[in-house]
Amino acid sequence: MTASAPAPSAIPEPDPAQRRKEQRGWYVYDWANSVFFTSVITVFIGPYLNALAQTAAEQAGTGEHVHLLGLTLRYDAVYPAATAVAVVLQLITLPLVGAVTDHSRNKKGLLAGFATVGALATTALYFTTGAAYLPAAALLILANVAYGASSVVYNAFLNEIATGEERDRVSSVGWGVGYLGGAVLLALHLVLFLNAGNWGLTEGYATQIGFASAGVWWLGFSFLAIKPLRNRIGPLAAHGGGPQVRTTLRTLATTLRELRKYPRTLLYLIAFLLFNDGVQSVIRYAGPFATGDLGLGQQDLISAILMVQFVAFGGALALGWLARIFGAKRTILASLAVWCVLVGVGLVIPAGDPVAFFAMAFFIAIVLGGSQALSRSLFSQLIPKGKEGEYFGLYALCDRGAVFIASFVVTLAVQFSGGYRMAIFSLIAFFVIGGVLLALTDVTRGIREAGNEVPAKV
Repeated sequence: MTASAPAPSAIPEPDPAQRRKEQRGWYVYDWANSVFFTSVITVFIGPYLNALAQTAAEQAGTGEHVHLLGLTLRYDAVYPAATAVAVVLQLITLPLVGAVTDHSRNKKGLLAGFATVGALATTALYFTTGAAYLPAAALLILANVAYGASSVVYNAFLNEIATGEERDRVSSVGWGVGYLGGAVLLALHLVLFLNAGNWGLTEGYATQIGFASAGVWWLGFSFLAIKPLRNRIGPLAAHGGGPQVRTTLRTLATTLRELRKYPRTLLYLIAFLLFNDGVQSVIRYAGPFATGDLGLGQQDLISAILMVQFVAFGGALALGWLARIFGAKRTILASLAVWCVLVGVGLVIPAGDPVAFFAMAFFIAIVLGGSQALSRSLFSQLIPKGKEGEYFGLYALCDRGAVFIASFVVTLAVQFSGGYRMAIFSLIAFFVIGGVLLALTDVTRGIREAGNEVPAKV
């Protein structure tokens, strides 16, 4: 995919009308790429990849075990293991992507390129069938890395298109629009699964169609999203003349050293890494938990996730409204307390009971979008000007990328307990520890240390 890249501008902040135009385009990219996380990650890929691995194990006569990167794993541990591999690669690449973004004079082109790679890798999952769990795992890893890289560039636009007072609202609306986009395509996927038998389709082939449609959706709407955004010359791009490997690495090393000057920003990142690990892991492993441990069908899972999308849209806007009254930090802390209760409920939810699963999913949806949106907007206040890409590269490690610790915990729990129930419950530690660290973070002082103006409510 290519994106028009007019000459970058160093002109002052755009007028409100221009800013709103860019904000609308920015929202559309959330609409575009959220289908990857909603349909592919949350619903399809976990059960599908495990099914491919199970077929491979049966064909090889190895019982319930397969081999991945020299390891012998249960077939249903392949998905969290592949996720952990993707995270390791993101740990290496995403900070570099952030540094390149700050040096680039064509952020639109970077966003377009990463979106294209991720969308094509997602579409290619259509061709993985039978026992092809290794190609499927490789495509999943590639799509995850590209998705994380595009999120770094996408998030770096936030400080350019929204003032400090606007960011809680803009970030919350972006998350909400993303949930609506995911809901629309997931509704079509539900129709596909409900009618697969009547249309002569197997459940496996319907899943393949789901992969392809998600990739095409991501690619197509990215065109519309990127067009109204503007390239701007940041301080690093103006000084360096464009991204160069040596300059990028040197700048990234400088940023990591400078983090010591911003201890509240660093503490916030650590807190976010932990509690966001819990959030992302609940989302990632909801599919195999529902189908494997609770014995629910794919149609039940899709219906529940579809409900989550619509409720999460309202939840994101509602928590954004609460943040304007109580501040983003207090609102996030309250949402983490709700997360702890819901993860505990997962330990005792009865198998074969879709009503209980739907109830749990409903309350998760209320806090899901808002906790993520407010975490992003609050962090944007803690970034020194001109360092948005690099700092959002570090943030991406905690957001889409740094699920490594939680994925490792989930993999061990599945390996030794034989299911996802105990794995889901173990995530409560991430919410508790992350919440405590967030409570200890003086965000007002951190915003001032970063050289930014403190909003009325933080």
